[in-house]
Amino acid sequence: MAREKLSIPQLEIKANDVRRDVVHMLELAKSGHPGGALGLADIVTALYFNIMNIDPQNPEWPERDIFMLSNGHTVPVQYAAMAEAGYFPVEELSTLRKLGSRL
Repeated sequence: MAREKLSIPQLEIKANDVRRDVVHMLELAKSGHPGGALGLADIVTALYFNIMNIDPQNPEWPERDIFMLSNGHTVPVQYAAMAEAGYFPVEELSTLRKLGSRL
């Protein structure tokens, strides 16, 4: 699906939103190492908002690109980017590491 790409200044703002989300998630969870997730914010934001072929309104779309993050302790950056992209409400990020959460 063709989406409008963000400009560099827009990507910088969005990456900062992702960083804010990561810090907020980890603070609420009272656990986690923010360094790796914060360091990946720029590249993951660029992937989700300008490079990957995705449709948050149709997450099972067969033609979508799939992002695999193998470094598990950095997963908050993926959750934050997905929420900012519209896969689920940003407010759901506050459920990280809580019983019953899908995050």
